[in-house]
Amino acid sequence: MIERSLRLERRVLVVEDEPMVAEVVERYLRREGYDVRVSHDGDSAVRGYLEFAPDLVILDIMLPGIDGFEVCRRIRAYGETPVIMLTARSEEVDTLVGLGLGADDYIRKPFSPREVVARVAAVLKRAQPRIAGDGETLRYGDLRINPVTRSVENGQRALAVTAREFDLLFHLARHPGQVFTRNQLMSALWDHAYEGESDTITVHMRRLRAKIEVEPSKPRHLRTVWGVGYKFEP
Repeated sequence: MIERSLRLERRVLVVEDEPMVAEVVERYLRREGYDVRVSHDGDSAVRGYLEFAPDLVILDIMLPGIDGFEVCRRIRAYGETPVIMLTARSEEVDTLVGLGLGADDYIRKPFSPREVVARVAAVLKRAQPRIAGDGETLRYGDLRINPVTRSVENGQRALAVTAREFDLLFHLARHPGQVFTRNQLMSALWDHAYEGESDTITVHMRRLRAKIEVEPSKPRHLRTVWGVGYKFEP
């Protein structure tokens, strides 16, 4: 686990091989008061992570040297630092899911620098330790969702879920049977709702189903309401 001293400035590591893109993102983040370091390739990104101890990493997938997939894997080996992935194609998001790499958010290129800043603020806010709801454990069959410890159990098995996955599952489970659109979930959970960014919810839902459902292709709890969104069935 990377040690982090108490400090006012939040540290962001930006990993992007296009100098102009990296410079713009860095400038916008510094304008909002973040302490920023930039890496332009995968090897220096891993070194930068260990030296800089960032609070959040913005990570492009296509990098010289080791790619973003491997960088994310190595970061995850050290701890749960939030990671926002920059993706150019939906296939890259599918690869992330297939590899089991738990990124906290995904931003598709081309993007607005203001959108990146908003996403950074939202992810850092969600990553802060907190007690959700009234502290009462939700129980649905063998499924247990504890908002105090932010843990999920299925029978006697503890499930490894990311902060974002927990927030999504808990929000849906607190409102059993209620249908939420993707934009409603984005807005309620992550303080933003950008048109065309519903892939973020889709990816997290797919990962959650793989973890909690006996048959992810035929989910019992996490149901799709076609043409609308998602709901939780007890």
